[in-house]
Amino acid sequence: MVNNYRKHDLYGKTLIQKIELTSPFNFDFPTAEQACFLYVREGEVVYQFDDQQINIVSNYSLLLNCVVSGKQLHSSNFSSNCEIVIITFYPEILKKIYDKEFPLLLQKPNNVVSNKSSEKINNDFLIQKYIEGLLFYFENPSLINEDILVLKVKEIILLLSQTQNSESVRLILSQLFSPSTFSFKQIIEANLLSQLTIEELAHTCNLSVSSFKREFAKIYNDTPANYIKAKKLEKAAELLELSDKRISTIAFDCGFNDLANFTKSFTRQYNTSPTNYRQKSNNKQ
Repeated sequence: MVNNYRKHDLYGKTLIQKIELTSPFNFDFPTAEQACFLYVREGEVVYQFDDQQINIVSNYSLLLNCVVSGKQLHSSNFSSNCEIVIITFYPEILKKIYDKEFPLLLQKPNNVVSNKSSEKINNDFLIQKYIEGLLFYFENPSLINEDILVLKVKEIILLLSQTQNSESVRLILSQLFSPSTFSFKQIIEANLLSQLTIEELAHTCNLSVSSFKREFAKIYNDTPANYIKAKKLEKAAELLELSDKRISTIAFDCGFNDLANFTKSFTRQYNTSPTNYRQKSNNKQ
């Protein structure tokens, strides 16, 4: 249940919201072409998407691409109430306030294929202080004006660019201006040689791990671990034949961060070690 709701608008759109809720509650996000930064000031909320949940506790936050993400927060913790602050990023407002050039955080990364739509942001001191500053304007609404709101948008963009999550934040926010939706296979093929875990790859596809595995089996008739490892080893075999790179370099380039594990996997797949495989290939030439 909503106990208290306040907001500040910019250019006719709801920019900043402060919501006090009593557990248990469900809070639905509107479907719109926007992104949302949600900060939990008190209590705890659960973000639900697909069949996966993300818990966000006090002083932690969540960035969502509201276009393709799930739309519900909930809590069943009866022991405490919850206070959240939401800042909404609208493409048209961002274009207006950055009339000359977008900051790097809003520009699409090169050579990245991902439908990732959410990122949990850990407790960050500067963001915490930023939220405390916003609360002052909720307590003194007569002091807020358009110029201050524009500055507050630019400030949170700058702070997000300095967090350890900046790469994921950039990927999510840039989708507001380059709204490509990649197919499941496009994402898999683009990340075959990466060192992403199955959990990270599922997140990149905007799916829970269980849904990701089901979709993978339906398309590839194999498990993600088996298929991806086989493809990495195929690429390694190709590089052993065609390049003079060190074996350790090839292992790393093909997504293996441990040479012993690479050698063991390669030997099991090809019934010979990487060194012998290269020697046999050279003898054939």
